[in-house]
Amino acid sequence: MLKRIKNNIPNTITCLNLLSGAMACILAFHYNETIGSLKGYEWAFICIGAAAVFDFCDGAAARLLHAYSNLGKELDSLADLISFGLAPALLMFSTINLHSAGGAISPWAFGALFITVMGALRLAKFNIDDRQTTSFIGLPIPANAIFWIGYIGWCARFGYPGTATTLIIVAIVSMLMVSRMRMFSLKFKNFDWRENFRRYLIIAAAVFFVATQGISGLAWTIVLYLLISAVGRKDIA
Repeated sequence: MLKRIKNNIPNTITCLNLLSGAMACILAFHYNETIGSLKGYEWAFICIGAAAVFDFCDGAAARLLHAYSNLGKELDSLADLISFGLAPALLMFSTINLHSAGGAISPWAFGALFITVMGALRLAKFNIDDRQTTSFIGLPIPANAIFWIGYIGWCARFGYPGTATTLIIVAIVSMLMVSRMRMFSLKFKNFDWRENFRRYLIIAAAVFFVATQGISGLAWTIVLYLLISAVGRKDIA
């Protein structure tokens, strides 16, 4: 019984990731409604952030408890698709719809679902690719979600740049998830400064960008992550 409980701890954490993502999806349809002290999209940001924490913790728990399983691997991908593929797509759907059609449904808003489609393809490719154990090929789907949180934050602070511009950005960022671009992993194996210089740089940049730009700084953090990966792609194992 204790062994069974131990083996299911990582899967339980993964389910919390999934539930957080599902809640973010629901809140995306209450985008501009004030709930408590925050608006619906801000609560959705928090839920996606919680999903990211659970996504990190389930892997850590599996390593700590030596509780790996094929079920856990598949469940993790399904949870990630909801939390980091569907939830940000629905947030962008509501963002585009709000600025394009007011109370109606804009046909252009459906373009945001391209994020989910490319996210699903990215996860499917990851699951059958044994070259992505220490680095990534294409933008990781959690980084995709972080970018869209930052982009929506940018729109809230500086203004909506237009539907055409937004859909172009949707297309570019979504395609990056299935691109052949080599990306270094943000997970730490140790805390050695030389081995993790790029990871520490991203963390420092995220703190700086958020401190100076607010939540929109998250988008710039992902842009920097892409630039560093592109410049140092020959050094990525």
